[in-house]
Amino acid sequence: MKSRIMYIEAKSGGLTGPARIGRVTFSKSGATLYYGGKSFRSLKGSGFKSNYFEVETGDHYWISGPRKDGKDALYATHIQPVIDDDVRVEYWSTLRGANASRPSEPQPV
Repeated sequence: MKSRIMYIEAKSGGLTGPARIGRVTFSKSGATLYYGGKSFRSLKGSGFKSNYFEVETGDHYWISGPRKDGKDALYATHIQPVIDDDVRVEYWSTLRGANASRPSEPQPV
């Protein structure tokens, strides 16, 4: 199966929700995405501020490719996404063009 690092944000609680950066795999046809033991299908433009739904629960998500500038969320937020350990180095070095050792969580000030 093909895979890609993507931004995944839960939208069931409102306009912004908890988010992650992780490796998503695609079905052979590309119609279904898989991440974290969940299956997602496209809302085909019918979602309100979301583009995918979880097949089992129907919960809505915003799933997209990560941006080089890190502004991945559909709406601006101060909440940083959690970056999965298995993609951290590739995300920072290849996609963001930064130091690969950068932490996934914001550091306290």
